[in-house]
Formats: sequence, C-alpha cells, structure tokens
Amino acid sequence: MSDTVLYEADGPVATVTLNRPENMNTMNNELLAAAVDVFERIASDDAIRAVIFTGNGRAFCAGGDLGGGAGGGVFDDSPVQHQIDRLRRAMRTSQLLHEMPKVTIAAINGACAGAGLSWACACDLRYAAASAKFNTAFLSAGVSGDFGGTWTLPRIVGASKARELYMLSERFTADEAERLGLVARAVPDDELMTTVRGVAEKLSKSAPLALQRIKANFNDSERVSFSEALDLEADRHTRCSLTEDATEAANAFMEKREPQFKGK
Repeated sequence: MSDTVLYEADGPVATVTLNRPENMNTMNNELLAAAVDVFERIASDDAIRAVIFTGNGRAFCAGGDLGGGAGGGVFDDSPVQHQIDRLRRAMRTSQLLHEMPKVTIAAINGACAGAGLSWACACDLRYAAASAKFNTAFLSAGVSGDFGGTWTLPRIVGASKARELYMLSERFTADEAERLGLVARAVPDDELMTTVRGVAEKLSKSAPLALQRIKANFNDSERVSFSEALDLEADRHTRCSLTEDATEAANAFMEKREPQFKGK
C-alpha cells in the first residue's frame, strides 16, 4: 500500500490520513489510487462502523496537484477521453465516502480547498480546527470543479451560498464554515482529533444496523419523492424494530444500563 494514504483500525473505528504533508496533501495519481483502495477496503469491512478522514501536517487537502493530478489538463497530453475516465475512477472516492454503510467524519486539520473541500463535503460529518481555511478554489485555477462538490455543497449550505462560494472563490475561516453549517463545530487545533475520535467512538457503540439505515434514508431522500421516502422509512424502521439490537435497546432502557449492540 502507498504511504501517501495511511490507514489504521482501532476496533470499529478506522482512521484514514492523507500523507503528502510537504505538498499540503494535494491529490496526485498515486495518492488517489491509494485512496480508492483504502475506501473500498473499509466499505467492505463489516467490523468498521465509523471512519475518520484527516490529513497530515498543515493541510487536510489543498486540492489537486497541478503537476500530477488525476484530472490531466494543461500538463497532460493523453487523449481527452482517457483523462475523463481516469478522473471519474478517482472520483469514486467521493462516492464511497458518501454511500458506504459507515459514518464518515472529516477532521479538517488545516487548508481545505478545491477537490479537498469536495472530499470533506462527501463525508457525513465535518469538524474543523480553528485555524483551518477553506476555498472552493476551482475558478481561480480555471476549472469547473470535480469530486462531487457542486452536488454536495448546495445540500449542506444551500444552493445560493454554494454558487457564491464557487463563483467568487474566496477563502473563508473555520468559524465561517461553522456559521454556514458546513462543519458541525470549529474547535481549538489541539482538540480536533480528540473531539472527532469521541464522536467516532460514540457512533461506533450505537446500533449499527439502525445507523446504516439512517444513512441510507438520508441518501435516498436525495433522489426520491416524499411518498417514496415514507415507504422506505416504514420498511427500514419496521425491520430495525425486529432486530436483536432493538430488543437490547429496550432492555437496557428498562434496566438503566448502557446497551451492548451486536449488529443483529
């Protein structure tokens, strides 16, 4: 496995760390291939319930490496369709973060720009260090944007604000990101990982089948009518209520103790 993306599992919590600190964790082809491999591995690992996604050094991810990114462009003379196909394969990372049956949490430790911001937006939850800086950055680079940001960001901050952030391409702070609802919380730099690990551990101890179906409900709500959403909620809620975990939750409540969920 490439050392550009580090992976560690601690029980049901996995941590993925981008590891090109000298390049602000920008995306090159090696890092992107490693990220696809890591996220596919996590998505298929039933033991993992929560994923922390962060960066090493002073950046979460500052976007694409203009000299070695997946998107090709001015420094790539390969056929256009080849560049498109390669980029789309790399963008599977955003799809995995958004769709895998685990809770994905971005711990934004520093600069978060361009496709790096798109990656953060693909996660279920986002927390930021107080010193983190954000920027869509695409227009400044003369490109239109990738890794799903134009789909995820409007759903997080609203359509009008998302367009402003993309079209004006101005930097904004962690406090502003919190005000917009882009991040759940901005915390002191030295408290970021402790805060995020606490959230991940709490989620990892919750009823996993219910948590997976909550995420599925939200994902389905992005594509179905209200009536269809009600049908899906009714089906999943009923099936959850018939699990051993639901019985354990009820027993634990009555006995005034913490439940022990088994994912059954």
